[in-house]
Amino acid sequence: MEILAGTQRTLANDMMGRVARFRYRVFVEMLGWDLPCRDGLELDQFDREDTVYLVARKGEEVVGMARLLPTHRPYLLGEVFPQLMGSLPVPRDPEVWELSRFTAVDLEAGPVGGAARQFSSPVAVNLLRSVLKVAAEHGVQRLITVSPLGIERLLRRAGFLAHRAASPMVIDGHPIFACWIEVPQLKSH
Repeated sequence: MEILAGTQRTLANDMMGRVARFRYRVFVEMLGWDLPCRDGLELDQFDREDTVYLVARKGEEVVGMARLLPTHRPYLLGEVFPQLMGSLPVPRDPEVWELSRFTAVDLEAGPVGGAARQFSSPVAVNLLRSVLKVAAEHGVQRLITVSPLGIERLLRRAGFLAHRAASPMVIDGHPIFACWIEVPQLKSH
C-alpha cells in the first residue's frame, strides 16, 4: 500500500477524479449518505486549492482517503455541523485543522461492519498515522472531526489521543459527535 499526500495541484492529474469516484462509492452507494453529486463523483465546497488530501492506494486502486482543512477558512464542521461543539465555539485557528471524508475500505468486500471496521482496519490505522504526520509537518496541533459514535474508543484503542468536544447528537438518524485528535509533534534532530 502506498499513501500519497498533496493538494489538487500537486497530486497526479487523474487522482482527484479517482478520489471523487471512491468517495461516491463509499459515502453515497455504500453508506447511503444523501449528498449532492454529479456523474458518480462526490466533491463539495470544501474541496479547494488549499485542501490537503491523503490517498491510500493499492496499485492504481484507491482504498482510503482523508481530507485536511485549516479551520481559519470554511470547513465542514464549522459550516454544516457547528451544533456538535455544544456550547463551545467552533475552532477558527491555523493550528487546528479538520479531518473529514476519512475512509479506508475494501470496496470489493462491501460495508461489512460499517464505520467501525473502516476505522479499525490496518489501512485506516496507517492512513491516520500518515494524516498525523502530514498535519504535524503543517504546524497543526490538533485535529477536529465529525465522527460516528464509537470511533473515539477505536481511535484510543489504536493508540491515538482522541476525545469528545461535546456530547453526541443524532443528525439524520445517525449518532455523531465532534472529536478532537491530538497531533504528536515531530521530533527535531
